[in-house]
Amino acid sequence: MTAPEIIKDLKNRKYKPIYLLHGEETYNIDLVSNFIENKLLSDAEKGFNQTVLYGKDTDIMTVLNASKRYPMMADYQVVLVKEAQDMKWGNDDNDKKGINPLLSYLENPLTSTILVFCYKYGKFDKRKKTYKAIEKNGLIFESAPIYDSKVPAWIESFISEKGYKINQQASLMLAEYLGNDLSKIANELEKLMLNVTAGQEITLKHIHDNIGISKEYNVFELQTALSKKDALKANQIINYFEANPKSNPMVLVLGNLNNFFSKVLIYHYVKDKTPQNLARELGVSPYFIKDYEQAARSYNYGKTMQIISYLREYDLKSKGVESNADNGGLMKELVFKILH
Repeated sequence: MTAPEIIKDLKNRKYKPIYLLHGEETYNIDLVSNFIENKLLSDAEKGFNQTVLYGKDTDIMTVLNASKRYPMMADYQVVLVKEAQDMKWGNDDNDKKGINPLLSYLENPLTSTILVFCYKYGKFDKRKKTYKAIEKNGLIFESAPIYDSKVPAWIESFISEKGYKINQQASLMLAEYLGNDLSKIANELEKLMLNVTAGQEITLKHIHDNIGISKEYNVFELQTALSKKDALKANQIINYFEANPKSNPMVLVLGNLNNFFSKVLIYHYVKDKTPQNLARELGVSPYFIKDYEQAARSYNYGKTMQIISYLREYDLKSKGVESNADNGGLMKELVFKILH
């Protein structure tokens, strides 16, 4: 089930006694858990029937003691374990008495309790008996990272649900700039919509004005300048980055350049260079294919490999490994090496 499908069931009061929300992408985990925390019980019911615990501050017995209580003046109680990846789960083996308290509960949970584990930044071990018990008696949702090529469509859907519109260029720009961290994207979109009239179409101008992406001096213009081997433009952009480090942190610039040149490398590998196949292989919109074609003409396979090596080298240098140079100086060195 998807996160919206789970929420739809919850709205229809189709509850499971146990939920395990796990995975590397935190946005959908938060989406479901926030709905459970804020919407399942009325304000009057929450006082006696909602328990919120945090993994690093709790243990299994505390979770079980809360889960085994019966609701007061309500049909259900909610026990929400946030940051469950920080909790000591123990192992699947029985104790000296031949009992595993957690497994015993998971195999026979109270139907009046809704126990929710929010296990972030990684996958729960599917080999464990606890996983299999939750799978049998509850619901497991794995929140996997979204593919880069799917991000523009996700942005358009998110915007549409809020009553706004966004043109394709704007959604592509945001996807390239923000990556595939849905929590980060949603946060930026929420701030953006505060400055746009409901129903109005969001354009590149709105993004340049509100998200701190300069129209002329941004990492995408840098990619274009490097692709064309336009040394003057590339150095103008780097000088702007040096003067505005908070808007253009080196870690973000290096990450975007590494992503760009990694796809240029894939371009060199791909035999079928039709736009449709390239878009599929590179995981980008056909709108951007011309950028990778230009870069591939400027940098052959060997040079592209060398550039990726430079990017890794300067990522380490920016973190103080074998270098005391400031980030502005490092970026100028890097751009020179890429161009020559």
